[in-house]
Amino acid sequence: MIKTNSVLDAKGFACPMPIVKTKKAMNGLEEGEVLEVQATDKGSTADMKAWAESSGHQYLGTVEEGTTLKHYLRKASGEETEVKKHEKIISNEELLQVMEENRNMIILDVRESAEYAFNHIPGARTLPMGELEQRMGELDIESEIFVICRTGSRSDLAAQKLTAAGFERVFNVVPGMSQWNGPSQKSVNEQK
Repeated sequence: MIKTNSVLDAKGFACPMPIVKTKKAMNGLEEGEVLEVQATDKGSTADMKAWAESSGHQYLGTVEEGTTLKHYLRKASGEETEVKKHEKIISNEELLQVMEENRNMIILDVRESAEYAFNHIPGARTLPMGELEQRMGELDIESEIFVICRTGSRSDLAAQKLTAAGFERVFNVVPGMSQWNGPSQKSVNEQK
């Protein structure tokens, strides 16, 4: 089950109505929240991808359930353009090298659960940014922790919070999943 903040029923509508309704629903969401759009128009998948890209929002993916297409979109937020502040930064390529060394480490994915479900690094722990402070006790303070998000901004903030809580071996992965070329997997059954 993919966690969403809102569900929009656009079943039975043809282009451009699913997009018109999606735009209106997206305006009612807070930054970073996830919208599930249920549609029956087969062309809506390409429309959703194109609209999300042109509007700055993030298209996460589509799941087909019978005749219903469930599109998942994340509302853009200003945090993704903020300046990085955590001192220890590691590139995607450097993280791949660390993974090959098979070191005792934690890859901590702080994106929303819907983002994680559509694309994540195998073995990465999901701990959405909004739950980090309450759940950081679940992490081993002695481990190396490589924090990743979509662009390096949420992970930067998470790395700062972990360091402030006494974690000493914390690295922010930049640029993050938006440009990840290493192994990845999904935890949803996506059909095209």
